[in-house]
Amino acid sequence: MAGLTTRGGPGFTSTAVAVVAFGVAFGYVEAAVVVYLRAALGLAPGAVMAQGVGSFGTFEAVEIAREVATLAMIAAVGTLAGRTRLERLAWAAVVFGAWDIVYYLGLRLTIGWPLSFDSWDVLFLVPTRWIGPVWAPLVVSAALLGAGLAAARRLRAGSQIAVGSVRATGALAGGLLVILSFLVANREGSGQWAAWPVFWVGMALAIVATAGALTARPAVPSDGGVPSQHGSGHRPPAGPPD
Repeated sequence: MAGLTTRGGPGFTSTAVAVVAFGVAFGYVEAAVVVYLRAALGLAPGAVMAQGVGSFGTFEAVEIAREVATLAMIAAVGTLAGRTRLERLAWAAVVFGAWDIVYYLGLRLTIGWPLSFDSWDVLFLVPTRWIGPVWAPLVVSAALLGAGLAAARRLRAGSQIAVGSVRATGALAGGLLVILSFLVANREGSGQWAAWPVFWVGMALAIVATAGALTARPAVPSDGGVPSQHGSGHRPPAGPPD
């Protein structure tokens, strides 16, 4: 079979299909859970999801625990799918992206929400509320899905990714700016999103840093030796890239 090897296990295509399938199924399951919970609580199917601070009531602790469990599941799949730390991070990004996109798609198909990409939603509760229009997490998830697949394919093929301290700092700073834009929206309420420039600056930083890492050639040591194996763990690929 094209995706399997007798020595190294599944190649890129087989792993990608399994990881994306999990993310898709996980996203729909979570959408279904939200639909059932809203029905049980007597909330209108098409009502706006981003409600007031007290809307979660006694269920807020349950929601926080569910979000932590969700992140743990995503991390677990990434750990099982990847062979090195960087590849595990890449597969976790793939799961997160597929899960979040299908979550909103599932809600739209089942209850007709979100009404538009500008609909507001409570994105996370950990460590405090993140709020923003639906299009924003969809942009983030699409970027994670694409970058994760590109990085995982490169690593599974035995190629290196030249991360470096500058690019790592840029990606981290970009991610923090994106999160900050959602936290600022939490204080603003669900009106016009004044922090959208912060969001786009953060996305630009993260995308440029990631694209640079994926396209740059790792530096060759001055002694002519083997270049450092960023993300490869100094091990050869265990399966073909398919």
